[in-house]
Amino acid sequence: MRTYPVIDLFAGPGGLGEGFSAFQHNGRENAFKIKLSIEKDPCAHQTLELRAFLRYFPPSKAPDDYYDYLAGRITRTTLFSKYRDAARCAKEEAWLAELGDAKTPERLVDDRIRSALGSRNRWLLIGGPPCQAYSLVGRSRVIGGEGVAKYEADPKHRLYRHYLRILAVHQPSVFVMENVKGLLSAKLKNENTIESILKDLRHPFKALPALHNIAPKTELEYRLFPLVKCKCDLFGSCRPKDYVIRAEEYGIPQARHRVIILGIRMDHTSNQLGTLDCAPTVTIDQIIGDLPHLRSGLSKEHDSPEIWQNAIRNLAKMRWMNNGTIREELRKELLRTVKRVKANLDRGKPFKKEIAIPVKYSNWFNDPRLGGVCNHEARTHIRADLHRYFFAAVYTRLYKRSPLLEDFPKELLPDHKNAQDALKTTIFNDRFRVQAKGQPSTTVVSHIAKDGHYYIHYDPTQCRSLTVREAARLQTFPDNYFFEGPRTEQYKQVGNAVPPLLAKQIAKIVYDIFQQIN
Repeated sequence: MRTYPVIDLFAGPGGLGEGFSAFQHNGRENAFKIKLSIEKDPCAHQTLELRAFLRYFPPSKAPDDYYDYLAGRITRTTLFSKYRDAARCAKEEAWLAELGDAKTPERLVDDRIRSALGSRNRWLLIGGPPCQAYSLVGRSRVIGGEGVAKYEADPKHRLYRHYLRILAVHQPSVFVMENVKGLLSAKLKNENTIESILKDLRHPFKALPALHNIAPKTELEYRLFPLVKCKCDLFGSCRPKDYVIRAEEYGIPQARHRVIILGIRMDHTSNQLGTLDCAPTVTIDQIIGDLPHLRSGLSKEHDSPEIWQNAIRNLAKMRWMNNGTIREELRKELLRTVKRVKANLDRGKPFKKEIAIPVKYSNWFNDPRLGGVCNHEARTHIRADLHRYFFAAVYTRLYKRSPLLEDFPKELLPDHKNAQDALKTTIFNDRFRVQAKGQPSTTVVSHIAKDGHYYIHYDPTQCRSLTVREAARLQTFPDNYFFEGPRTEQYKQVGNAVPPLLAKQIAKIVYDIFQQIN
């Protein structure tokens, strides 16, 4: 069986590539092989490189030293020096480079792609440009006055053109491009961004006049398709909203909505195009409920398990708990639950030696050789936020929804302008968001790196935000997928990724296309 080469642009920590790498034809042979992944962030690149190192070895044949590294028993330098061939191949596959940067000229990018592909002319391009400029949150921060000009001048708007240039020059048989749902409502100079991008992707050579002087004329054209069932025909006449994938409808434990576009070169025939199959809902507790229970830490004051416990239990003495401010049933539930807060939890570690196997997708997540949980360490929170988190988690368990700011006692609200503005306008009035048990989580985004307010654990007795590993589970990264860099950078990587288990489903569709065009 032929293994199809893959070039991954704007690769992040490799979620999209991991899904394609994991897909096996008939469950026996890998159908795709990442030949080159390009990422500009040093920490994400280190993560990519380490994963490429692991994939060098056959499944279940990785050296024990890999697991020793994850457990912190040896250094990365020691690991790579002991397995020089694997390290060399990993460094060739994962390239630290920024498309469009002066240090990475287009000629060099083209040479690396040609070298990676060799003589193969049937191959796949995947990836997506950084999406901050298209996100609804990103746009909300620059609306009004000079903000409009700043938004339109943001270079991130044009990063997809580097993807487009590689389409035009190298002409892959198939491509998969991912971006945020906010792309559908974005406008640039009064033009609908999504319409312009779709037009360019159909005719990438025509969209780049600068290429006309250095490349031969070509009739290169792509048909574009969504990956979900809609009323499109084989000529790709779809509405922009048809390209939106709601991940929770396909077995992903997260309400993540993304635009994903599939392109097939016009000169290839593909009469039967598959779509994603709907799957039963998977909930957050089915995915992270098995992970070791942790307590948060106290910031800006001395911390210990006993001090942490007392800080939360002091909530029972607050004036708002006893002056009729809140409903009596909520008050009783808070008092019952606060007694269950124990001082026997720790805050976790970069590697915690404890076996964890989730209810769902255990074969996908679990690696029996791992012997523990990596990237599972709780953050610290100020005392006031501990009270807010505890209140919110108990409220959510009782009323089956996360509280809005107006549901909090006034004395519990942050004393700053943003919170007061949110109460008046209802914008961001869910700034303390509990990820409710029995439901998929909300979208895991890179903002999780800044604070945990939007990612509060559903268990009030742990009183904390989600760890990197819990966020990675919701993104469906296998447990032996190790995220490099400081914890803040790990959160960013996880939030920016495509869920690998969703990518694996897309890989099945793409593989069937390649079988038709050969």
